[in-house]
Amino acid sequence: MNIILLSGGSGTRLWPLSNDIRSKQFIKIFKNDSNEYESMVQRVYRQIKTVDKDAVVTIATSAKQVSVIKNQLGKDVGVSVEPCRRDTFPAIVLASAYLADIKGVDPNEPVVVCPVDPYVDDSYFEALAQLSQQAAKGEANLVLMGIEPTYPSEKYGYIIPTSKDTTSEVATFKEKPDVETAKQYISQGALWNGGVFAYKLGYVLDKAHSLMDFDDYHDLYAKYADLTKISFDYAVVEKEDKIQVQRYGGAWKDVGTWNTLTESMAEHIVGKGVMDEKCQNVHILNDTSLPVLAMGLHDVVISVSPDGVLVSDKEDSGYIKPFVQDIQQQVMFAEKSWGSYRVLDVDDSSLTIKVELQAGKNMNYHNHKNRDEVWVVLSGTGRTVVDGMEQKIHPGDVVTMEAGCRHTVFADSELKMIEVQLGQEISVEDKEKFELE
Repeated sequence: MNIILLSGGSGTRLWPLSNDIRSKQFIKIFKNDSNEYESMVQRVYRQIKTVDKDAVVTIATSAKQVSVIKNQLGKDVGVSVEPCRRDTFPAIVLASAYLADIKGVDPNEPVVVCPVDPYVDDSYFEALAQLSQQAAKGEANLVLMGIEPTYPSEKYGYIIPTSKDTTSEVATFKEKPDVETAKQYISQGALWNGGVFAYKLGYVLDKAHSLMDFDDYHDLYAKYADLTKISFDYAVVEKEDKIQVQRYGGAWKDVGTWNTLTESMAEHIVGKGVMDEKCQNVHILNDTSLPVLAMGLHDVVISVSPDGVLVSDKEDSGYIKPFVQDIQQQVMFAEKSWGSYRVLDVDDSSLTIKVELQAGKNMNYHNHKNRDEVWVVLSGTGRTVVDGMEQKIHPGDVVTMEAGCRHTVFADSELKMIEVQLGQEISVEDKEKFELE
């Protein structure tokens, strides 16, 4: 089974645990069977491999998310990187071209596209396999998953099927309605459109070539910034006549707000937190070392991270986006392919962060034009390479790099360091990568 997982998100709906780099799908708040915390993307990837261990998974995402994807899923997962955001049609075309030209997938093979972050059980992924099998038959150019609605929702579009069969033709599509209109749709047998569908790889590539001027994956990537922003629904789905819908009646939840997310959590406290016996329907999610105390609260979510603090009524938590967009602050925590970093202090001419590298991992060999850096080793062992000179490091060692100096660090064991950046123009853009000779 070929699966494209669409990984987007601006990091606002689950602020402050999510940010521009760590969107909601990367927050580790669900416990797996080993009683360890995992993120939505880790949960979904694990579930896919449980149902189909040979599944070819490709994640369509932005450059900002590549490091955290590699950190959480490993280096073997396929990643189709969008140079910039151009909505779902270009993203899906780029990922399809990646499968064809980079992975060598046959144009006649079916591909399933779905969001990276649904909260579902294994029956959902068994349904994806059935969706793939239906697309392989070639009876329709597109096969959509129609989710049987559990209430009249205003958050989803609706699919009206021509029959109540498990697989049927599509009569029409409906945009997101108000509650009363949604009730009418449901009385007509409408299904939620969860943005899940399957097609033969060649179908989407042929459709793309008819709408875009490109030769192959590399050419499309080079021209990506000039592509028109358009959704897959508008570009393809609503114009396709040969289209089917396959019913899905299993567990499915969009955990896109703090309210819906906490409904799916097994615990009321994640991280350091205490609440008294008067608290009812309260959740504490604390991503810092500071303790959080809640007393006498009802229907409240408290979320704490280095990026900020949210204390909100759960129903109102779905409306935080415009407020978060007005908050101008540097990202204070991020996962990288080699580990993670956390900002400790920001000043006009300095930035202090705590760096944690996983054993066996290393940073890119790089330099900075506008800042000096100092590393202080807290724990673990490793090796630094500074302008071609390798040196072993241990707790207490101090390594100094002047601006322009090429440097990297290798972690022989789990390695923790304090990094102090010094300069008048400290910026994440001030970085040039090099091959390590």
